[in-house]
Amino acid sequence: TLTELSLGDNEIGDVGAQSLADALRHNKSLSTLDLWSNQIGDVGAQSLADALQRNKTLTELYLGNNKIGDIGAQSLADALQRNKSLTTLNLWDNQIGDTGSQSLGDALRYNKTLIELNLGRNQIGDVGAQSLGIALQHNKSLTTLILGANQIGDTGAQFLGDALQHNTVIPAFSLSIRCLDFHFSI
Repeated sequence: TLTELSLGDNEIGDVGAQSLADALRHNKSLSTLDLWSNQIGDVGAQSLADALQRNKTLTELYLGNNKIGDIGAQSLADALQRNKSLTTLNLWDNQIGDTGSQSLGDALRYNKTLIELNLGRNQIGDVGAQSLGIALQHNKSLTTLILGANQIGDTGAQFLGDALQHNTVIPAFSLSIRCLDFHFSI
């Protein structure tokens, strides 16, 4: 029985992601799906998000280095509100901005299974950081949040710092802003 499928660094695109999502809806064994660097955009992310709402076995989804923007992030956020198995979501190096990160922040308020969220190297600014910071005050499962190489400034860092004062679950919090590295640990 296949439990891990790694298709990283191919040219799957949205159509291929839709086909994989169709299979994922009915699959009962796959725990890890790696679609790193596959030119997947919002349409492919929407299909995968729809599958996540039905799938009960997938625990790790790697979608880094694709072309997912705010619309795809919003769809994945909707899925996170319903999904009860995903523990790791990697969205590193996509095109997610404040709107998408606000949706993900809203989802984190309700999601009880996600342990790691990688949003590094996107286009998230202070508004998105504020949303994620507010979510961290309520979320009790997330232990790793990666936000390096975004557009978060002093204001966003302040919101995230405030969140850490109220959240005692996250043991390691890594945030890179421009040339400065901030590492908060509790």
